[in-house]
Amino acid sequence: MTSPDQLSALPAEVRTAITINSSDGIPFRARTAYTHRTWARTFSSLPELFIQPHTVPEIEKAVTLARQCRRRLVTVGSGHSPSDMTCTSSWMLNLDDFGRVLSVDPTTGLCTVEAGIRLHQLATALDAAGLALPSLGSIDEQSIAGAIATGTHGSSLRHGLISECIVALKVTLADGKTRACSAAPRESPELFRAALLSVGALGVVTEVTLRAVPAFSLAWSQTIDADRRLFEGWEGGLWKQAEFVRVWWFPYMRRAVVWTADKVAKEDIEAGRVSHRQPRTSFQDSKLGFILYQNLLAVARWFPRITPWIEWFVFGLNYGFSNGESTRVSGCQESYKAFLLNCLYSQFVNEWAIPLHKGPEALQRLGAWLNRLQPGDAGYVDHRIPFSAEGLWVHSPVEVRVSDTTVNSSAAQGNRPYLDITPDDGPALYLNATMYRPYYRDPTHEATERYYQAFEWLMRDLGGRPHWAKAFTVSPGEFATWYGDDWRQFCKVRDEADPEGMFVGPWHRRYLLGEPAAASGEGEMKRLALEEVGFVHEKAKEGGVCVFGRQNPVVPA
Repeated sequence: MTSPDQLSALPAEVRTAITINSSDGIPFRARTAYTHRTWARTFSSLPELFIQPHTVPEIEKAVTLARQCRRRLVTVGSGHSPSDMTCTSSWMLNLDDFGRVLSVDPTTGLCTVEAGIRLHQLATALDAAGLALPSLGSIDEQSIAGAIATGTHGSSLRHGLISECIVALKVTLADGKTRACSAAPRESPELFRAALLSVGALGVVTEVTLRAVPAFSLAWSQTIDADRRLFEGWEGGLWKQAEFVRVWWFPYMRRAVVWTADKVAKEDIEAGRVSHRQPRTSFQDSKLGFILYQNLLAVARWFPRITPWIEWFVFGLNYGFSNGESTRVSGCQESYKAFLLNCLYSQFVNEWAIPLHKGPEALQRLGAWLNRLQPGDAGYVDHRIPFSAEGLWVHSPVEVRVSDTTVNSSAAQGNRPYLDITPDDGPALYLNATMYRPYYRDPTHEATERYYQAFEWLMRDLGGRPHWAKAFTVSPGEFATWYGDDWRQFCKVRDEADPEGMFVGPWHRRYLLGEPAAASGEGEMKRLALEEVGFVHEKAKEGGVCVFGRQNPVVPA
């Protein structure tokens, strides 16, 4: 509950609303003077109120108070997105204290949880019941609500988005009432499809029911080879050689690390037919490797020309220096451990999805541009990227992953989100361009900006769409053009659920509402797209952190 001292610091209309509603017996767990930071510390914000509810009635009360006080409400979990999606100077709703497992049925695999549960907590609870999530991304620090709200995915042609296992949701809308939805015809299927990837602009997801699978382990290994071998096998067995495949591509070395993993049933582990093998600690994961690499990256901020040598040295120690080498890193682990990847340091991340068959073209063109290849050079292709790469050096591999929404019949099941970034007619390839921030310090601004400008130009040229959780720039109208009827349907559902734009924060106003009025949805979304909202930001002196200024409250319709 807000203390008297904190209450006195709030505007009069907020103090009045909180006081009037304090006699209903429902706690309002809020505090002031809270600084929110993203995991990578790329952005921060100072919300007027930071609210941490424990129950659904508390969430409903927070939403009702926000509406009465004409405040916007941004919901946040771990803040793992490197963008400012979770930033606001209005009210922030955090679900870290709302993460219980409500039920698990080992027979059917159905599991119901509160939406704030972190993925690692969910994985532990499922494992205790002999179950597991069908697929995971590279990290497990996100809340389940945050993971599905941004279209989190793993890397497998046999799986789509993480959300494809979701069978039902409960969502608290702007009127303060919680509604159940699913793909069933009489259970608000349109709301369900919008809420499966809502980027937080629809309401507060409070409850998630998913269908888990029997627990399994993954036997995995890695190899490193020349990238030409990667391209040669692209249309053959590269992505089909195991159930889970992911690749790290190193543009300066023209090499690629291929990670493959197949399931091992829990029964085989328990019967002793297969044994768990914990992998040796890799160079990057060791204390020495972590410190050395970060310090080399820091030096490269001042002497960027040494970047290719750093990449050759560090990733050679980590994966091996010889092409075709089976690396010293392999293992057999529980699935919820084997999927994970050490993110190492603070980072900028720009990820797009393109059709899978365009992968070799994308990587060859990007490699030719980054390496400034000329006709006659080995690996030369006409990249056609209209920006210069002179003086540009990047210090991270490109993570390459796949998924296939169509093969899993998500559309037929009615649980394909309206804002799914993957192609409608085939598998998706995700290209993730990461730029590390050693000691929370940015690479040179000009280099990062030019790299991402060229990367996004290439992705657009190949028919790509950006991952919602990552950093990107999109001009007005692009989303409407890319998503067509699905975009209009999402806007319609969003407008009906939140007609005053209460869940529309600064990030949403830039990317969801930045389209021409004629192409947008109805009501408040259309009006707010053209409205000056008074949002300001400034660079902080340390570490490139952005601190956001006061935003306007919701404007009445």
